[in-house]
Amino acid sequence: MEIITKNSRALLKRRIGRLSVRGWLEILALVTGVACIAAILFIRRDLIEYHPSHTFSVRDPEFFGSAHASADPIPVKGNRITLLHNGNGIFPELLSAIQGAQKTINFEAFIFHSGEVGNQFIQAFIDKAKAGVEVRIIVDGVGSGWSLNNSDVDRLKQAGCQFYYYHPARSIRLDRINRRTHRRLLIVDGNIGFTGGVGFGDDWRGDGNKTHEWREVHVKVEGPLVAKLQSTFQQHWLGVTDEILVGPHHYPMLKPAGNLKAQVVASTEFSVAPLPLVQAVSIAAAEKTIYITNPYCTPTDDQIQLLNEAVKRGVDVRLLLPGVKNDQPATKAAGRTAYGKLLQGGVKIFEFKPTMIHSKTMVVDGMFSILGTSNLDSRSSQINEEVDLTVYDESFGKEMEQVFLKDLEQAGPYTYDDFKKRSLWDRFTEWLTWPLSSQL
Repeated sequence: MEIITKNSRALLKRRIGRLSVRGWLEILALVTGVACIAAILFIRRDLIEYHPSHTFSVRDPEFFGSAHASADPIPVKGNRITLLHNGNGIFPELLSAIQGAQKTINFEAFIFHSGEVGNQFIQAFIDKAKAGVEVRIIVDGVGSGWSLNNSDVDRLKQAGCQFYYYHPARSIRLDRINRRTHRRLLIVDGNIGFTGGVGFGDDWRGDGNKTHEWREVHVKVEGPLVAKLQSTFQQHWLGVTDEILVGPHHYPMLKPAGNLKAQVVASTEFSVAPLPLVQAVSIAAAEKTIYITNPYCTPTDDQIQLLNEAVKRGVDVRLLLPGVKNDQPATKAAGRTAYGKLLQGGVKIFEFKPTMIHSKTMVVDGMFSILGTSNLDSRSSQINEEVDLTVYDESFGKEMEQVFLKDLEQAGPYTYDDFKKRSLWDRFTEWLTWPLSSQL
């Protein structure tokens, strides 16, 4: 036995010694690939499966603090928040704010592409930088890095804009490979802020009623809440530049601009995901209606159960999701696996017909609203960096309900019979994509 063992070891050493450079490189590539896959699958924020019971409503005084227990429980009063719709309503407002800038422009985006829309903003940034305004730009290394021309980046830098990619696609750090900034932020002179779902690409042109013009909701923020948006931008700017933004050009004294009570919910690296907790508390507090619009919907089992329990309490729960016209068929297939449980539980699902619907909104009992950049999926909850607003106001909530119901007029119901009759191909793609749903 000892002779056999010695012979085996000698044979192994000879074979290792005969490995070519190519052989060693293949082994190194395999090990690196395994490490990268491990990073993609396991480096994420903690997601607490939080299942609150129905002990108070959204109108009770303890609701707001409870909903924001994992973030900042103190609401900001005195704000004006204006809903903006589709490219025709969103881009002119943002460009007007940029053109009116006096001191600072801070911009962060997941999607910022070269093209008709991108070029309008590139030129607006260049013009203000040449006029002496400080222009700071962060765009995602994956969402924008492959569709933003190097020549456009050079133009921005040559004009004096400070431009950085968030987690560049070429990064070799395992903790950055899969973590993207999904935020959309524009803050001008610290006085006006914008956020929501819009991408700065040509898909968002138009009025949202044609196939190639996406449906979208964005918001303009005025009042003390703008400082919270600025602080959210500051998080990533500090990370990519080591510069801390201070002073009145970034944080001026902000007087009340309206009467809305609102809050910013922003995710940060390696912290407990705050938005799913806000969603869970608000769903559990619902007594009449829950209206959700979302483009990428792959809910967890806990979220499905919360929505079904709301239906049992007599709550009208409706989901408005993309239909045939969607840009991520794999995500839609993965999410469709949840339809059966939702529909059996009494949740009503509708699919938007005219075009891809990219709005990310939720309104509960016409009183509590959530809107921003987050999708109803694990990537937004556990991986990507997001920013959302919560608004505690009945007049704003009623406006949000009207937006939902107007979109619903252009949607068709997806019933449990539809789910049972789905094709073999649909069932196969669901089986294939569901294990990857946390990454889609």
